[in-house]
Amino acid sequence: MYALFLSLSLSLSLSLSLSIGMSKVCKLQNSFEPGFVAKGDYIIGGIFPLHYNQEMPDLNCTYRPPPIKCNGFDPRAFRWAQTMRLAVEEINQSALLPNYTLGYNIFDSCAYPLTGQRAAMAVLNGQSEDDSPTCSGASSLLAVIGESGSAQSIVVSRILQPFRIPMISYFSSCACFTDRKNYPTFFRVIPNDDYQVKAIAQLLVRFNFTWVGLVRGDHEYGRFAVQGLLRELQGTKVCVAYQEMIPLLYNRKRALEILQVMRSSTANVVVVFSAEGEMTPFLRDYMTQNITGIQWVASEAWVTASVFTASEYYPYLGGTIGFGIRKGQISGLSDYLQTVNTRSLLPSCSGQETLLEQHSAYMNTSSPRVAYNVYKAVYAIAHSLHNLLLCQPGSGPFQNNSCAQRNNIYPWQLQHYLQEVTFNIAGEEVNFDLKGDSIPYYDILNWQRGMGGNIEFVNVGLFDGTKPAGEELLIQEDRIMWVPMSVCSTSCLPGSRKAVRRGEPVCCFDCVPCDSGKISNQTNSIECTYCPDDFWSNIERTVCVLKIVEFLAYDSLGIALTVISVVGASLTIAVFAVFFYHRNTAIVRVNNSVLSFFILFALTLCFLCSLVFIGEPTYWSCMLRHTIFSITFSFCISCILGKTLVVLAAFTATRPGDNIMKWLGPKQQRAIIFICTVIQVVICAAWLIESPPFPSRNTQYEISKIILECSVGSSLAFWCVLGYIGLQACLCFILAFLARKLPGNFNEAKVITFSMLIFCAVWLSFVPAYISSPGKYADTVESFAILASSFGLLFCLFAPKCFIILLKPEKNTRQHLMGK
Repeated sequence: MYALFLSLSLSLSLSLSLSIGMSKVCKLQNSFEPGFVAKGDYIIGGIFPLHYNQEMPDLNCTYRPPPIKCNGFDPRAFRWAQTMRLAVEEINQSALLPNYTLGYNIFDSCAYPLTGQRAAMAVLNGQSEDDSPTCSGASSLLAVIGESGSAQSIVVSRILQPFRIPMISYFSSCACFTDRKNYPTFFRVIPNDDYQVKAIAQLLVRFNFTWVGLVRGDHEYGRFAVQGLLRELQGTKVCVAYQEMIPLLYNRKRALEILQVMRSSTANVVVVFSAEGEMTPFLRDYMTQNITGIQWVASEAWVTASVFTASEYYPYLGGTIGFGIRKGQISGLSDYLQTVNTRSLLPSCSGQETLLEQHSAYMNTSSPRVAYNVYKAVYAIAHSLHNLLLCQPGSGPFQNNSCAQRNNIYPWQLQHYLQEVTFNIAGEEVNFDLKGDSIPYYDILNWQRGMGGNIEFVNVGLFDGTKPAGEELLIQEDRIMWVPMSVCSTSCLPGSRKAVRRGEPVCCFDCVPCDSGKISNQTNSIECTYCPDDFWSNIERTVCVLKIVEFLAYDSLGIALTVISVVGASLTIAVFAVFFYHRNTAIVRVNNSVLSFFILFALTLCFLCSLVFIGEPTYWSCMLRHTIFSITFSFCISCILGKTLVVLAAFTATRPGDNIMKWLGPKQQRAIIFICTVIQVVICAAWLIESPPFPSRNTQYEISKIILECSVGSSLAFWCVLGYIGLQACLCFILAFLARKLPGNFNEAKVITFSMLIFCAVWLSFVPAYISSPGKYADTVESFAILASSFGLLFCLFAPKCFIILLKPEKNTRQHLMGK
């Protein structure tokens, strides 16, 4: 591209005409006069964007090209040029260069690389191109102050390189200039963009601008700045929603496409690396499209542009923040600007306006920034020239310790001193590092509404690149005026984690609630963490709380089982009292009163043993609950078995004197009960010795709770205990079933059969229910089975007898009971 610019520039300056039949003559085809000229012993060039755009000439090469037409007068850049003139005049009037004077040639670049090239060619030709129409001699040019935009500076620097002429830029911040191989004669008094993009990246992170758009100009400045910013944003939470480029030759159709992207994007923050000349038409189209709600982050190239300070810009650009060049103080600048003859160079006026009102950007010297850089650049050349003139033969820096000849100084000799110069101006130290860069320092500026409705640049902080990493940025947040935040996804609150959306930047994510048992106690957590074993997540999933400890306590369920147990025991005792009181009656005596009392005693223990299952499991309660239950039930069933055998034996003795009953006398009955019960006791003893039940904490069934339960220790022993009770019940049921049709008005075998049927049904239902119920519900199922079977035995065996004893005493006779 720049090769094309160079060829176009040369076509605008010189062409070689060959006359047929005549000698060759080098003839000037066009003229490009400087804006300001001052003669001196040593000449420095100045290139400033006095206009911010130009009209491209017709370059069809068939006729003489018309003069370049620049549009859009920039009073701020005009002030920069006047600042250079002021600095030269101050130096000439000081003792810095005794017996020598500085002169200058100042050209307009129109903020465009093509015209910047033309200005560079013109400044090389001398004070006026008409003075050296054939480029026959070299001028006394020692250095160039310029250019503003990095794109223009790249072109100018490349033109000056073959002549080894140093160049000091006051406004070109592209990081590309640190390459001494490609830009060996380039210096600048503005920090390079490596520091600016670092500052912008820190600002985006600082204010949680995680979803931003990038817009840049079509030049090296914009390209290198965006590359640097993307590099700085790696590893941060900031993502780029889009990247767009403003064409170097402004194209409104392309601009509207960029604006449509901005309008449709959810990114409210837009970072712009572009020059003032490109941004002016772009922002006008932006205002025409009535787009609002954008938080602009401006680069130093346009953050202090006075063209955007009018009141009509505020609704669209208010709140803009960016990094501006460090401001300084230039004494005498305001007076100089008012006294200099600028009438012919300013836009046409009606004659009634004052200079201060119509050209406030030109007269605004309250906080010079770029102008201060121009001022420093001129003094840097003057101090370097001063050091060069102080050189003594034999101690010089050049070959054979020689010095430069004062009346024939080469630009490359001045560059040597420029590289090493150090001086103070307005309390600030000015010098250059080995790459030609100056001290990195920025003011942070915020665009706010002024008293008259216009935009004012309010200083809200600073960036000091000399500070340690992480301490460079200092911001007064309470002074900043913002627009809404810009994020692709809102922050994930504690209790959730970020889940990145596939195919989208990491800043775009969904917030997924933490799973049960996991928490996140920070905003935007990447993952949820497990709670410790004895803890569980709360409902919000933000903290771990102690797990609920669950067991069959004395709550509503425990109290209900306790009441039922006590009621059952009380009824059994009441029946015992009735039987004891009527122990001499026929129905009590016929039904074997001793075994009846044994059964009632066993049932009382059965009702009460369910209480052992209520309460927090302990080592002793776990051992007692199953053993007491099994032994008492075994004792109860043994008594019923004994009674069944007696009934069966009594009704099956068919002959008088049959001695079958002598084998089932009272002693034999007690022996049967004792033996059957002792077998269960032995099983329980072996269980307790080998692998006794113990309390355990079950966290597997319901991981949000700790279920306190009694582990049976040995499952084999547990099921042997239940199996033995079941064996007894089945045997009793079979014997009673066989005797159910034996004669007699009150054949007890019938009620025993029915009671055993209920008992077996209860405990057969218990097995699957117990296996499928954890913790306190398993204990509840077992307690319910104990109580249900106990009530079944109590009512089936003793309700009919109590009915006769209490309500039908006339049937309580031996004759009635014996029947046949």
